This record gives sequence, structure tokens and C-alpha cells, in this order.
Amino acid sequence: MLKKLVYAFQEGSLEMKSLLGGKGANLAEMTRIGLPVPPGFTVTTEACNQYYEHNSQLWTELKEEILKELKALEATTNKEFGSISNPLLVSVRSGAVFSMPGMMDTILNLGLNDESVKGIAKATNNERFAYDSYRRFIQMFGDVVLNIEKYKFDSILEKRKHDRGIEQDTDLTAEDLKDIVEEFKKVVKKEWGKDFPQDTEEQLLMAVEAVFKSWNNQRAKIYRKLHEIPDDLGTAVNIQSMVFGNMGETCGTGVAFTRNPSTGEKKLFGEFLLNAQGEDVVAGIRTPEEIQVLNEKMPKVYNQFVEVTHLLENHYRDMQDIEFTIENEKLYMLQTRNGKRTAMAAINIAVDMVEEGLITKEEAVLRIEPQQLDQLLHPTFDEAALKEAVVITKGLPASAGAATGKIYFTPEDVVKAKNEGERAILVRVETSPEDIEGMVSSEGILTGRGGMTSHAAVVARGMGKCCVAGAGEIRIDEVNRVMRVGGEQFAEGEYISLDGSQGIVYKGEVKTQTPELLGNFAVLMGWADEFRRLKIRTNADTAKDAKQALEFGAEGIGLCRTEHMFFEESRIFAVRQMILSTTLEGREKALAKLLPMQREDFIALFEAIKGLPVTIRLLDPPLHEFLPHEEEDVIKLANEMGVSKEDLLDVVNDLKEFNPMLGHRGCRLAITYPEIYAMQTRAIMEAAIHVHKVTGYIIVPEIMVPLVGEIKEFEQVKRIILNVIEEVFEENDIKIPYLIGTMIEIPRACITADEIAKEAEFFSFGTNDLSQMTFGFSRDDAGKFLGEYVDKNIFEKDPFQRIDRKGVGRLMEIAVDLGKKTKPDIKLGICGEHGGEPNSIEFCHLLGLAYVSCSPYRVPIARLAAAQAAVINKDQLK
Repeated sequence: MLKKLVYAFQEGSLEMKSLLGGKGANLAEMTRIGLPVPPGFTVTTEACNQYYEHNSQLWTELKEEILKELKALEATTNKEFGSISNPLLVSVRSGAVFSMPGMMDTILNLGLNDESVKGIAKATNNERFAYDSYRRFIQMFGDVVLNIEKYKFDSILEKRKHDRGIEQDTDLTAEDLKDIVEEFKKVVKKEWGKDFPQDTEEQLLMAVEAVFKSWNNQRAKIYRKLHEIPDDLGTAVNIQSMVFGNMGETCGTGVAFTRNPSTGEKKLFGEFLLNAQGEDVVAGIRTPEEIQVLNEKMPKVYNQFVEVTHLLENHYRDMQDIEFTIENEKLYMLQTRNGKRTAMAAINIAVDMVEEGLITKEEAVLRIEPQQLDQLLHPTFDEAALKEAVVITKGLPASAGAATGKIYFTPEDVVKAKNEGERAILVRVETSPEDIEGMVSSEGILTGRGGMTSHAAVVARGMGKCCVAGAGEIRIDEVNRVMRVGGEQFAEGEYISLDGSQGIVYKGEVKTQTPELLGNFAVLMGWADEFRRLKIRTNADTAKDAKQALEFGAEGIGLCRTEHMFFEESRIFAVRQMILSTTLEGREKALAKLLPMQREDFIALFEAIKGLPVTIRLLDPPLHEFLPHEEEDVIKLANEMGVSKEDLLDVVNDLKEFNPMLGHRGCRLAITYPEIYAMQTRAIMEAAIHVHKVTGYIIVPEIMVPLVGEIKEFEQVKRIILNVIEEVFEENDIKIPYLIGTMIEIPRACITADEIAKEAEFFSFGTNDLSQMTFGFSRDDAGKFLGEYVDKNIFEKDPFQRIDRKGVGRLMEIAVDLGKKTKPDIKLGICGEHGGEPNSIEFCHLLGLAYVSCSPYRVPIARLAAAQAAVINKDQLK
């Protein structure tokens, strides 16, 4: 006998989440603390995983366990599954360990057939309700289990409403619904090739298997990849006795959050529908009412519900997303989970809960996903521009933020537009889980139907996408690819702008502004700074970038790429003169023109950074990158420089390399042309002395030699740098502190780091190139196939996005250990793109690095990630 694979709700608890899934564990927990939960049982995630391992013995034994638990449920409810006189109906829902709203499948009203529907009608004295439930069940079962496209059912329903001249499903009569049921069964027979199954046990087992299969549907896989949820967790299946919100006006269903998921305001936020089932609220088919209106319709139920929401929030110590049903004025709780929320709401809720004494500061810091902060760091609409903006229509402020893009009506077109470099707004009547790829690729989402808890709203908030939902005035003509609002129409490809905080849709593009990160954001980041050990620097080549990074909390510059200064229009000509010179004298003459320009660059940078440390990487790319390659541009440059096209082409061709990434670049340039690094060193030191004299800031330039793989390379280049520094000190009659170090980006440098540390005063890991050389991948070309590697689980994550701890990370460990062995106080940092990625930041924390450096807009993300690494990994430093 296999281990237990099915648990009644009363047998479980919150601690069993990995086995029962999030939904199952929460149903068990609510049952345990005495809330009104319809009874049921959970098939475990382990059963799902064993199912995928094709365990033939499993299915036989699992069926026995399910049917045994079903008998117990019959006894508890005093109903009989498949009975004509007193039938038990159940819902079958997925329940992954981590919430994946809308990504997997649900079936309601299971247990209905041609006979039991009559029993329901008789038991409730409500024939309309019975056949409404049956038509819903056939459609859901047909879609989820039999893979029949939903529109084949929807078209029948819509035709009947059209023929009857009615708009709402609730206006259909019992006779209408009986006819629709018969039409639905014909669709099943035609598409599936068999009659709709009447055996209720067969229905149940088919549904369980279908939910297992939904774990690997396309939208679920995309969602898991987006949220970094492991593929091997599996889903549980929750089988729960049905309670009905669609039996009449004393019944209803709803979704509510214990706080506002867009703003974090401490106020019950949600919607409900009378005479409806759960999917009616989230699908946006009918427009729901605000949860507070329930107080007018059923005050006793409302007050009970408010009490339950307070109890749940205090019990879970987090904002809850709650689903409920009211059957004949009796409240039932169907689900609770930690609610998805925008970044600003997450921050406000976390800070408020600390002040309320519900959670600690450490817990508050851990509550925010670092990547979520990205929602707050980019521009919002400029207030002045909004005064001029033309409002097209208004909807519901479903997910905060601002977005501008071109209108597209299908997820496929949005994905295509994104791949072509366009900004796109996904415009739909309503979204469904099948739209997930388009939602991911869009700048924002606009829907004509749906409420604040619709699919579009919930998923957009989880992604941090701007969303305006339920804009009822818009009419979408997918045939002609236009959106109509009143007398105006907007064609596909036209720009619109969305304000997800206000629910407003504007015509055209609206100017944006940089947000001010004050209030609770500043409070939370202050807590993060208390806990983190890693310093956070920025990668910045200009004073503007440096100032922006300082506003976001940067503590210095970890990488200034001097080659970016060379590409400016005012100096590229002098750079090319230097490259094309065939003599040392000619190169020095050209470099003399560049010297004052570089010096001014560094003065501006040092003034902007106000005495904080600055790591400056000397010239790194191969020289051919500064020359034109198209014939037309070569001819133009030859004329400007007074040389023949043939001579210039000879130089261009001579500098071409088969593999520039491994070619004549970095410190190798200085070995061949020491005068280049000599000019840059002079510019750095003269700028530092100037700023010190003018401002009083003590500038400590950290001069970084790139691409060192052999200690003798570094020694030779270091001599060039030191000679220039001594000259500058003598000329200015002043000395200032400085450091000379290297970028560790070649595998050989990692395994000879003990030798290099004898001469280097700091190491900065260049993980971009280190990853390229360790894997043997060209970062420029690997994009063509790395997606396949991730899709096929060869890689868990693109190694250019997250440090590969087993390979690249092991080399970094070796370099840290060897470097500290030679020089215990050696300064260690990272300046590759990985310096702004939370998982990589945690690894850098564990390695004992002094700082990480990242782009300016990722500085707050890095601050929070570094704090989380410190809280999670106490006492685990190397």
C-alpha cells in the first residue's frame, strides 16, 4: 500500500502546505479554527507527482482512497453522490503550493447527470437553479476534462439570450436552460465522440486526472516561470461539497481582500453577486457590487463576514484574499490565501502591520518581493501633461501604475509587438488564463468587462502591470481591429495611455515623471538598511546616472565604464585619430586631445558622488568597436581624416577579430599601447585632486584593470599606472589616497587569485564575462538558444540573469578564498549585471563580498535583497 494520498479537511493543517497545497492547507486550517467551511478532502501534491511518474499502481490505489473518502463525505453531509432523491454535488479544484490564480482548472457542480438534476430541482423546489447548475457543469467539464473549446458552449448561450432579447444569464428561464443543456450535450457528443458521462464516480475520477494534467498546461508553465515556482511541486486536488450561490436572491458569491490590494488601505475591499456562482465574479460576465452593499442586502451575513475577515487576517498575520458563498443567507468560506498586491500596497501593508504589532520589522522586510519594487521606480504620468491629456473613457483602477503603448487585441499580437521593440497595450473584452503571454508582454491591460477581482485585475496586480478593468463604454470589433468609444474609434496600432491608479484611459501618449519614493517606502528601506551587511553601489558612467542612483540610496560607484565616454560625438573623432595613428607620437597627440575631455567627465562624476567610492574601469573593448564598418561610413571618415579609403579599410580589416570577446582588449591593449591607460590614469587623478581642492571631498579613486588572467599582466599595467600617479602628485604637490585593483572575469584569474592578490588591492567580479567564459557561451549569441535550455529544464535560469552557483559561483568562491588567504583585508565586490538580481545578491552575501553594484534603477531592489539575505542567512557567512 502506498502512503496516504488523500486527507479530509479536518485531518490537515496549515503546516501541511507542501503536501496539501495552499488551498487545501488553508481549507484545513479554517476548518480547524471553526469557520463555516463546506466539508471535503484533498488529494495530495505527492499523488500528482506520482501520477506524472506513470505509476500504474498509483491510479488503482488512489481511486480506492478517493472513493473511500467520498463515502465519509456522504455520511458527513447526509447526502449521496449520484442519488436522485438527495444528491451530493462537489467542486473539484486545483491547489498548488504557491498561489497561481486562474492558471489551473476548476469544475463546479460535479455529480449532476440527467437524473440527479431532477433530484436537485425537487429538493430545492427550484428547477431553474438545478438546470442552471447542470449547464454550468457540462460546460466546465467539457472545457477542462474533455478539451472542448469554451466558445462552442458560449455561442449557444449567447444565441439563446439574443433570441430571447435578454442580456443577463439570470433572465433565462428553466425551460431555456433545459434546452441549453440538451444543446451542450450535443456539442459533447460531436466533439468528444461519446455521450456526456452519466456515471458520477467516472466524472469525479476524470476530473481529478484533468486537474493533475492542468499542472502542465501552457499558461501554468508560463506563470511558474514568471514567478520562479519550481516545476516539480505538483498540484493538490480539493474535492469539496457544493454550496450554492445561484439558488435565488437570498444566495450569492463573492471575493474580498481584508485590505485594498492596490493601495494597502486598511479597509475591506471586494465584490459580490447575488444569485451567482464563483466564476461569475472573476470572469467579469456580470458587473458585481462592492462588498459594503452586502450590508444593505443581508446585514447579518455581512457582519458575520466582517468578523471572519478580521479573524483570518489576525490568524495569518497577512492580508487575506477570501472567496465565499452565501446559500439561503448562510455564509460559507471557500478559500483564503495571502492576497496578491501591488508593490506600493505590499509596502504600506507591511509597514502598517509592524505599527499594529502584527509582525516584526524583519518580517516586514521579508514580505516584499525585491523585483516588485521595479513597479515603483519607473515614471508615472506627469501632472502637467495630464492637464492636457484627452480622456477617452473610465473604468476601474484595477492595478496601479501608468502605461503607454499601441492598442493590440490579441495576446499573440502583443507578444509579436514586444518582440519587435514596440510598447503594447492588451485590449480585451475580458481576459482569461489563456491570455497570460500577452499580459506578460504588455505595458498594461484594458478590459471592457470585469471588476476589481476579475482575472485581469488579480493577475495584473501580481505582475505589477498597470490595468484598467470594466471600462464599459468600450466596444471591441476584432474583425475590423478597432476599439470604439461613443462616436470615436481607435484602430489597432494607435497609442493610448492607461492610469491604473485612477482607472482612466487617455488618448495618445502621455508624458511621464520620476516618482518620489517617500513615506512608507522610505520607512521600509530604512529597516532594510538596518539589517543588510552588503554595501550597494551603482554602475554609472555619467553624473546624471550617479545622481539618480544616489537618490535611490547608492553608496558609491562600483563600475564606471570609460569606453562609454569615448563614444560621444565630440570625442569619437580624436579616438579614431588615436587608433589610426601608426606612431607613438601620433597616438599621444590624439590622446592629448582626449585628456581634458576625460578629466571633465571624471570631475563631474566625482562631484556628483560626493566623496563616496568610485571604481573606474580602464578601457576595455577592442579598438575596432570605435571604427565604422559600413562602406559608406568608412568613405565619410576617410574624407574627414584626409586618408584614402583603401588605407582606412586596411586598418579596419587589420583590427577585425574572429572572436573579439577573447581578443585584443582590456589589459592586453595596455600591454600594446600603454599610452592609453597612462592618459586615463592622469585624467582620473587630476580630476580627483581638482574636486578635492574645490569641494573638500576626499576622493579615493579605485582604478580597475580589466581582463587580467596572469599576474605578470597586472604587474606591468600597474607600473604604468603608478608612474603616472607619481608624476601627477609631483606636478600638483599633493597626494591623495587611491586603490589599484582588477576585475575578476577570466576563469584563470579565479584559480590564480592568490598570486594576483599580492599586487591587487581589490577584486571586482565581472560576472558577465566570467559567465561567458565559464560556459563557453557568447552572450550576444546565446539568446538564440538559452530560452530552449530553460524551457527544457537544462537550466533552471538563464545564467546571464542569475549567477550559476555550481560553476561560475564555485570559481568566485575559489577566488574569494585564495584572495583572502594572501590579503585578508582585500576589498571584494561585484559589478556584473547579476549585482541587481536578488538570488545572486544572496550568493554574494554568503560569499562575504563587501558590496554589489547594479544599474541605478535596481539600487532599491538590491538594498532590499541584501537585507533579506542577511535576515534569512544569519550566521552563515564564509
